[in-house]
Amino acid sequence: MTEPETAHPSRYDETGRERPTSSRWKVRRLNPPNPLWGSNGVAFGPDGRLYVAQFLAGRISAVDPVSGDVEVVVPMDGPVQSPDDLAFGADGSMYIADLVPGRVWRRTPHGEYSLVSDRMKVPNGITCVGDRLFVNEMRMNGRLMELFPDGRDPVVLTDGLALGNAMQLGPDGHLYYPHMISGQVWRLSPDGGTPELVAEDVHEPVAVRFDRGGVMTVLSRGTAGIVTRLDLHGTGSRSIVTSGVVGLDNAAFDAENRMFVSSFASGGVTEMHPDGRTREIVPRGLDGPFGVTVGPAGTVYAADHYRLAGPESPVEGDGSDVTTHALMPFAHGIAAEGTLLHLTSQYGEVRTYDSEHRTTRVRARGLNRPMGIAVDSGGRLVVAESDAGRVLAIDEHDTVTVLADGLEHPVDIAFDTEWRCYVSDDRTGAVFRIGDGETSAVAEGLGAPQGLAVLGEELFTVETEPRRLRAISLTTGESRIDAEGLAVGAPPGLTARTEPALFTHGMPGLPIRFAGLAASPDGSLLLSADGEGTVLRLSPSRAHGATAGSGSGSNTPG
Repeated sequence: MTEPETAHPSRYDETGRERPTSSRWKVRRLNPPNPLWGSNGVAFGPDGRLYVAQFLAGRISAVDPVSGDVEVVVPMDGPVQSPDDLAFGADGSMYIADLVPGRVWRRTPHGEYSLVSDRMKVPNGITCVGDRLFVNEMRMNGRLMELFPDGRDPVVLTDGLALGNAMQLGPDGHLYYPHMISGQVWRLSPDGGTPELVAEDVHEPVAVRFDRGGVMTVLSRGTAGIVTRLDLHGTGSRSIVTSGVVGLDNAAFDAENRMFVSSFASGGVTEMHPDGRTREIVPRGLDGPFGVTVGPAGTVYAADHYRLAGPESPVEGDGSDVTTHALMPFAHGIAAEGTLLHLTSQYGEVRTYDSEHRTTRVRARGLNRPMGIAVDSGGRLVVAESDAGRVLAIDEHDTVTVLADGLEHPVDIAFDTEWRCYVSDDRTGAVFRIGDGETSAVAEGLGAPQGLAVLGEELFTVETEPRRLRAISLTTGESRIDAEGLAVGAPPGLTARTEPALFTHGMPGLPIRFAGLAASPDGSLLLSADGEGTVLRLSPSRAHGATAGSGSGSNTPG
């Protein structure tokens, strides 16, 4: 181990000192762990801490805005599945919008949960006005409703929202909320009536907030971190600042009018000054990562659910520990081919991103949970269609053919130096070789193998249940354990949910975990430690030397 034993608290290990063990590899993190990943709705609680809803994590954490300390308040194995926004009532109760199952919860100051409503579709924006509770829906033709914790029937105040999101009561006593699709801000009396258009041409609005002076602040969900301020009741002026915080999601103002923002794309909490300058409170990082690959010149790329990320070379002034190359919704598997990056979305798409021209081409739609992806000798994309139990090929004309079917749950794809194709299956606990219409087992009895990569005459796979790396000889079939204690999967002692439906009311559900693996031309391995939000580089130790043969990635054999 070459990394200093400095504590980096993470979701996998609160001390940050737990490390993988290996006698064959030197293991180094390319980026620090992400202690607060997928930060969404934020609100100050009665105790002065900033409470953060973490949709991807399925938990809610409280952040000390001075020290940056993070405490999990609603754990990921509790009743709340996918919190996206939250608000506090007059009695100190926390109200939670649980997006995927369509529920709204109440958590009392004593930590007791009760279900307020299960009659909304994709509830998201939530706010309290005294002892009244209002929630809107993040869907087309969404509704804005008043809910009643005492069990009374909800009241629909309006519908027709073009994806609602974070909303707040304005100084004029109206509820203000964004239409994410149309780039508008609307307002409505808490007692109903006809909604009124407040602002148009607002850049990708995701949240509407008011500072202590009554100035409306609208956050953009785009790559530039744009914040628009509108003085509705003074001069009527509009100003825009660019923060560089990718994927802004929500904001809260403290008693001193300091603004704290969250990011769905990179997590963390950041203080943002009126001129766009930022100060890190909780560091941002990777939400996953899931698939990982190595591009030309050894550049490492990670598929990070909402974006295409680079863990090694942060952009100067970004303030994050990783680079966002592009927002890429629901990116899961990834394979490099020159300047092209091929990605799967587990919600059905395969896409090719041209990193030189920054263009995206959709190669396939309507697939059933595609995950791992690789490129064969003829340039075809080979994809593990996990929930269909198939391995597919997509040619240059985007024609899809089936290479193998009847598998239980194929996850990742790799080719060896002779262009033979391998696929991992994490439910049957096996790695298979496929070709000429036949499927044969290369290794069985494994613990939920996922990521695959080939180096020379050895095939490597990440066994996610025992959290270890296994090497399999492609000539003798013998295998060994090469590394243990990997931060993959759910944190120890917790069981990660696997959300059964790909979509809920037309919106995507929670991602399935995927510990990706790739080989680098320098003979090292890159591993997605999705349990802590890092990419690990495993370099051959001097005691054992380089693995036999030249390096060949899970994408392009060398």
